[in-house]
This record gives sequence, structure tokens and C-alpha cells, in this order.
Amino acid sequence: MKKTALVAAFFAAVLFFAASASAHFGMVIPSSQMVMGDDKRSVDLTLSFSHPFEMVGMDLVLPKEFFVMSQGEKQDLTGSLVSAKVMDSQAWKTSFAFTRPGIYNFVMEPHPYWEPAEDCYIKHITRAVVAAFGDEDGWDEELGLETEIVPLSRPFGLYAGNVFQGAVQVNGETIPFAEVEVEYYNSGKSKEIINDYMITQVVKADENGVFTYAVPGPGWWGFAALNEADYTIKHGDEEKPLELGAVIWVYFHKF
Repeated sequence: MKKTALVAAFFAAVLFFAASASAHFGMVIPSSQMVMGDDKRSVDLTLSFSHPFEMVGMDLVLPKEFFVMSQGEKQDLTGSLVSAKVMDSQAWKTSFAFTRPGIYNFVMEPHPYWEPAEDCYIKHITRAVVAAFGDEDGWDEELGLETEIVPLSRPFGLYAGNVFQGAVQVNGETIPFAEVEVEYYNSGKSKEIINDYMITQVVKADENGVFTYAVPGPGWWGFAALNEADYTIKHGDEEKPLELGAVIWVYFHKF
């Protein structure tokens, strides 16, 4: 093989592995995380699947389930979703009207997504929290999801520069030393990076499953705790692992 062909092959491999290393994030983004009495009494919600910093979208099929939990009650919202485009890819939108004060957890469970670059399926159970009319009781509740990040910092009303803490759980059990990927929703591509290492921040939980991250700037930040499920999914004639992602999106305000 000629030297130029070898060089081209090398850089093609580098680009492939850089692309495959980019983090996937399920996304549930409300138009606001705090609804007060003099505000519009509803939020718009956008559901998507993407590389949020690079603003590269992937098609999200209609989720298996999308619901809101508040004060111990669960309301299915899947039927309210309408087709939309986010980052030129299939996404979904809806709106939700608040009728009483409370903490509202919006949760998307997608169908498992096959990722050939990682030779596994991916399912990111994604959550966003909205506080309505001044009530903030229960922002740290466990929802009983297959996997979740239980917030230890109040997940709304935060300033950029605050730390965010959460406890990683799978089937109600905390996961020591879980890996957590953190990424900024770079809407409008306003931020540039030094190199690919800067796209996705990575932290590890401690022995109690608790992680801490100091957010450097305002905007939406996604936290994804990644663990392998204790079951597999058949792909063709083979059983393939499933990456379970517990994702929470939190907005940090400029001080």
C-alpha cells in the first residue's frame, strides 16, 4: 500500500473512532423548569436523541412510554406526542398544562436503539423536572424507574457555577463507582471546543453511587449514568448487551 493510502486510512480510522466515542443522550427539554403564578401555565416539551454538544441528531422512534409523575400520580402522555424535527432528525413534541402546585417529573422511556459502532443496544430513560407555582416538595423523590439519577441537588433554580449531585440507581439499588457522562446542549453551536476530549465530560460516582459535577456555564446540561443491563437483546442470531442510561436534564441560569 502506498504511503498516502496508509495515511488516509489512518486518519479515516481516527475519525471513525472519534465519532463512535461521542456520547449519545436521550433528551427531554421543557420550555421552562419553573412555572410561577404570573407565567404561562403550561410548558412545551421536546423529546429527541442526539449528540447534544455537536448538535448531531439521530432519529427517535415514537417512545415506548412518555409520562409525568406528580404527587404519586402517573399520567401517560405518549398519546399527546406529535412528530417534530430536532437537529434535522425525527423527534417529538407536546405541551402540558399545570392545574395545581407541585413537582412534575417528565420521563421518556424509548425503545432500545441498536448502535453498531458499540455493538450493543442503548436505552436512555430520560427525565426532566418542572416545579410549578412555588411548590418544591419532593424534588428528590425516587421514581422507581429501571434506572435513574436521584437528584441530591435541587434540579431547578440553579446558577451556573453551582455543583450538581445525584445518586445513580438501577432497579432501586445504588451503583458504586458508576460512570456519568456530562454534556452541554450546544444550541446554536455557540460554543467551540479545544479538541474531542472536551465534548463529553466524565465523572465517576463514589462508593455510595453519588457523583458531583460543577457546571461551568449557563444553559441545559445533561447527566447520563451508564450501566450494562443484566439481560440481553437478540440481534439477528446473537444476544447483545444493553446499555442502560439514566439521564436527567437540568437548566443552569446566568447569575
